Amino acid sequence: MIAPPDRGHFPVMRDEVIAALQPHVGARFIDATFGGGGHTSLLLELSSPDGRVLALDADPEARMRAEVIRASLETPDRLVLVQANFAGIASVADHHRFTEVDGILFDLGLSSFQLDDPERGFAFRSDGPLDMRMNPDTHPSAAELIAAIDEQSLTQLLREFGEEPRARQISRAIVQEREKEPIVSTAQLAALVEKAVGGRRGAKTHPATRTFQAVRIAVNQELDSIERGVRSAIELLAPGGRLVTIAFHSLEDRLVKRIIQEESATCVCPPEMPICVCGATPRLRRVGGSKKPSSAEIAHNPRARSAIMRVAERLPDAS
Repeated sequence: MIAPPDRGHFPVMRDEVIAALQPHVGARFIDATFGGGGHTSLLLELSSPDGRVLALDADPEARMRAEVIRASLETPDRLVLVQANFAGIASVADHHRFTEVDGILFDLGLSSFQLDDPERGFAFRSDGPLDMRMNPDTHPSAAELIAAIDEQSLTQLLREFGEEPRARQISRAIVQEREKEPIVSTAQLAALVEKAVGGRRGAKTHPATRTFQAVRIAVNQELDSIERGVRSAIELLAPGGRLVTIAFHSLEDRLVKRIIQEESATCVCPPEMPICVCGATPRLRRVGGSKKPSSAEIAHNPRARSAIMRVAERLPDAS
C-alpha cells in the first residue's frame, strides 16, 4: 500500500486531476511540484504495478516526504524525486529518461508545509523570519530584497506581481521604515503595510496579502519559472499526453492560459491578413474550460478556494 500524504496535507482538486490525467497501468507522469506528495501518491497508486512518477521540488525538505512514499512501494524506483525548480524540467526529464510521458502536473500553490512553518516566512499568521525562498540555499531572501530595492522598483514590483493599487504608499512606507531599522520579520512587514494603507477597513483579507504575494513571486522568480517550465513540459508529452495546471492567483492563471492559447492556435497571422499564410501547427488541444474546486472541497480545505485548473492535450507532430 502506498503511504498517504502527511496529515494536514490535502491534494487540491484530486478528483479533477485524476480525471484529466487518466492514470493507467504502466503510465509515466511528471509531478513538477511534488509538495506534500498527495498527487504523486495518487498517480503511483492508480498506475500500479509498474507506472512511474518523476517528481520535482525546489524545496529540500520535500525529499523526506518522498522517501516515506518510496519506502511504501514494492518497487521504490517507481518514484524518482529530484530537488530542482521546474524551470529546468527539460534537462531533469531528459537525464532521467522521462520523455514522451503520459501526463505532467503543475500545482503552482505553496504546500501546506511551507505555509504552516513560520521559519519559512511565507505567511504572517505567526511571526517568523522574512525569508520566502522555495529553496533556502538560494538568494536573495525576502528580507534581503526589501533591504536593497529602490522605492521606484519596489512600487513597480508591488503593482506588477501583487496587483496592489496602493503600491506607492506601501513602498514609501517600507523605504522610510528600513532607514530606521531593518525589516526582517513577517509580522514587522505585515504591520508596516497595514499601517501604511490605514488598516483593514472591513476587508476580508489582510492588507499585506498582495505585498507578500508580490515579494514571494520576485524572490523565487515564479512567473519566469512558470513560462519556462510549462513550455518545456509541452515538449516532454507523448501525443495524447495531458498537461494539467492548477493556479492560485490571476497572474499565474493568465500566464498559463496565454501559453495554452498560443500553443493551440491554428493561425497566428495578423488580423489584417485576408487569408492565413502562417502555416501554424498547433501542439496542444484545449480540454474543456477552466475548472474550480467544488463547494464541498472548499469546505473541507479552504486553501483550495482560489484554485483554477486548466487542461490541454498534446497533439501529434505534423508529418
